[in-house]
Amino acid sequence: MTVAYDGVDVVHGAALTLRPAEVTALVGPNGSGKSTLLRTLARLQQPRTGTLTLDRGTEAAVDGTALSTRAFARRVALLTQGRPTPSGLSVRDVVEFGRYPYRGRWGRPDPGGTAAVDRALGLTGLEELAGRGVDHLSGGQLQRVWLAGCLAQETGVLLLDEPTTYLDLRYQVELLDLIRDLADDHGIAVGVVLHDLDQAAAVADRVALLHQGRIVADGTPEDVLTPHRLTEVYGIRIDVDTDPVTGRPRTRAIGRHQARNERHRTSR
Repeated sequence: MTVAYDGVDVVHGAALTLRPAEVTALVGPNGSGKSTLLRTLARLQQPRTGTLTLDRGTEAAVDGTALSTRAFARRVALLTQGRPTPSGLSVRDVVEFGRYPYRGRWGRPDPGGTAAVDRALGLTGLEELAGRGVDHLSGGQLQRVWLAGCLAQETGVLLLDEPTTYLDLRYQVELLDLIRDLADDHGIAVGVVLHDLDQAAAVADRVALLHQGRIVADGTPEDVLTPHRLTEVYGIRIDVDTDPVTGRPRTRAIGRHQARNERHRTSR
């Protein structure tokens, strides 16, 4: 895909495959095109060139842009950044919005709706908050409510744009665990934009590294998150070693003061 804003290309010939039961993390500096590419996959942004293909394996591949809004929303869910806080609604009310693709125009019933909403509330740890007004929640709690709404859509593809924003450390870890559960236990294809390289390394099967609107590397975390490549893309020295607990890459950006202290230690 090539994606443009106001006639200027901001994503250049990006090819990406999201596979069932896999987590693909999109990483890169600010302005590299991560969120734009994710929004284009969700049909919120129209590509200037390129195709969007949906293939469930047992069914014929379809052009994702040709599906109706409801049909597409039964296959792909997106958690965006910066959603407004609705007023006067409970947590359950908001999560139930995720069932809109399954409701008819004239208010036809949604037989699986209650079970889907209950499941989404349970997966995100929101059962005890189901009756609380969302305008009384913290930012982290509200983020989990929006995620629960996406899970209530029961799609095979889940796109998440910086989902750990506003979450404290505990809920960041729990969210990353949930993302892995969705892939491992439910076979969902997950595409997630993350700024934290260590989180990407910990949760992802594959990492796509973007720079200036191009995917410059796409592969396993070990193959993509190398010191030379990260240092070149981010414009700052980034060291990489192996986490002794997870066996995954672990990164460390080296600033001026750290580099100076390092030189002092080695000169002694």
